Amino acid sequence: MSDKMKCPHFGQCGGCNIIDKPYDKQLEQKKAYVNEQLKGYAAVDMVYGMEEPFHYRNKVHVVISRKKASGDHSKKAPDRYDKSGKNVKGEIVAGIYEEESHNVVPVEECLLHDAYANEIIKSIVDIMKKGRFEPYDEDRETGCIRHVLIRRGHITKETMVVIVTGTRIFPGNKNFIRELLKRHPDITTIVHNINYKRTSMVLGENQRTLYGKGYIEDVLCGLRFRISPKSFYQINSIQTELLYDKAIEFADLKGNETVIDAYCGIGTIAMAAAKSAGKVIGVELNKDAVRDARINARINNVGNVEFYNDDAGRFMERTAVKVDAVFIDPPRSGSDEKFLCSLIRLKPERIVYVSCNVETQRRDLGVLSKGGYTVEKACAVDMFPGTNHTESIVLLSKLKSNKLKHIDVELEMDELELTVAESKATYEEIKDYVLKQSGLKVSSLYIAQVKQKYGIIERENYNLPKSENSKQPKCPLEKEKAIIAALKYYRMI
Repeated sequence: MSDKMKCPHFGQCGGCNIIDKPYDKQLEQKKAYVNEQLKGYAAVDMVYGMEEPFHYRNKVHVVISRKKASGDHSKKAPDRYDKSGKNVKGEIVAGIYEEESHNVVPVEECLLHDAYANEIIKSIVDIMKKGRFEPYDEDRETGCIRHVLIRRGHITKETMVVIVTGTRIFPGNKNFIRELLKRHPDITTIVHNINYKRTSMVLGENQRTLYGKGYIEDVLCGLRFRISPKSFYQINSIQTELLYDKAIEFADLKGNETVIDAYCGIGTIAMAAAKSAGKVIGVELNKDAVRDARINARINNVGNVEFYNDDAGRFMERTAVKVDAVFIDPPRSGSDEKFLCSLIRLKPERIVYVSCNVETQRRDLGVLSKGGYTVEKACAVDMFPGTNHTESIVLLSKLKSNKLKHIDVELEMDELELTVAESKATYEEIKDYVLKQSGLKVSSLYIAQVKQKYGIIERENYNLPKSENSKQPKCPLEKEKAIIAALKYYRMI
């Protein structure tokens, strides 16, 4: 690494813990780590890296604080001015939380942050000093400005500045904005976000637009996306295109599949995959992201994608749609077992698991493997140069019968009478499907009659009359048609 690209804060903030290593060595280290974690499932031949692994973060967050005076180790720093008006507290700084702590490390120049974002942050700190805008003090609950969040469009160069305050009002905001725009007229929008809670979350629930339209747009995979302050959008635009290309390649879409994008965010993967699929369903819990996703679909005239504001696991439990493939890109903590069980019950042919934490990905692969899936292949894309983190993609497919290992088990004879067709769906699953699709309630007796009509032989103890002379009601035509549709859906006829 050249002296120009040496981080002056290395070893302090913990944000770029391997940036001191040559980039090729970083990639080797990440490859070894991914292979260690995926051992027994798959192996990656390489980690796809960047040509220029610096200033790639299109989303930048800094904490605004006061630097403690030399020798001041108290938790609460003294008031800014003494009785004579002399400043007795340290200067205003923008920084990054020290790893696994709440201590702020002042950072004037970050090699990972977008370069223009670095310049805006310097200006904000200078405006605060000259205009006497106070940083928010969590302990005393005094001051105002708490965080600054900047988002940049990689292609469009649109710029969003979010000022997070620890108070409901932002005193002097008109003068603040006027001065900031004077120094940086290229800023597209400025948003005031309110977060007065003692939390590790940067953004609060309430916000208002002070300048511009309140969002920016960027182009990714040939599509235009609207990005709001709270929307999830991958921080490395260059590598994201490669990541999504690989994920869609793994899905092996032919053009007629129904696909679910769980954790869909603003619809980036969903809309990129829609070019190659018959229909894509995006599911996301963040209502702001779903709103942006629906707008993005209209902006790009993508008609074969739908977005739902829902918990992805709950959505998959309720849906009656036959799904061929599912993309999952969960947060760093991975997916919970309830979600994975819902995914297994959905029975897609292929699952493409994109992860920013291969450790939790490995844990989740264990659950999916027990649920009847096998890992076909994997690859890794370096989305976070200078750090220990990378993105990994794993393709899982439904375990076919010819891939099953021979296992000796004891079965009762009546269990052996269960036909292959009958095993595809239970009576309750058929009833649920009919109810969801047609609104009709059907009995096990009616299902048995229709199955028998199509040569699906029932076991002897199914739905027999209590006496030889009793007459069983015949399934009505309307319900018979609904049951036939269910049997076709489950590929039993």
